[in-house]
Amino acid sequence: MTDPADEIHVLLVEDDPGDVLMTQEAFEHHKLRNQLHVAADGVEALAFLRGEGEYADAPRPGLILLDLNLPRKDGRQVLEEVKNDEALRSIPVVVLTTSQAEEDILRSYDLHANAYVAKPVDFERFIEVIRQIDDFFVTVVKLPR
Repeated sequence: MTDPADEIHVLLVEDDPGDVLMTQEAFEHHKLRNQLHVAADGVEALAFLRGEGEYADAPRPGLILLDLNLPRKDGRQVLEEVKNDEALRSIPVVVLTTSQAEEDILRSYDLHANAYVAKPVDFERFIEVIRQIDDFFVTVVKLPR
């Protein structure tokens, strides 16, 4: 059983409503008690992370699930800004994207992504991948508070 003290806020940065819904359903399906927040693009994600504007009271996420292909500011730019920001760089970032291109994988790790996961197209497999990510980053590893 997960200790409530180990529960974290997860920021999903995703512009596809279908993928947002599948992630929300994965959290519900596995009864993951972590709080899921959603930013629809890179600009919104950075505002959330920095507590700017309407996100002045946003909690600090313990994990970021980041799509690469986003409007306004893409995931690569968000990843670079997060990892170059002293206040944010310790937040683990899992790139969760449809791209399986080697250049995207290499670039993400060059920008200090903590993991790179290709989104499965199969709904059941997608749910299982989300559960595994959550299980690893919440149960297995120790995250800074």
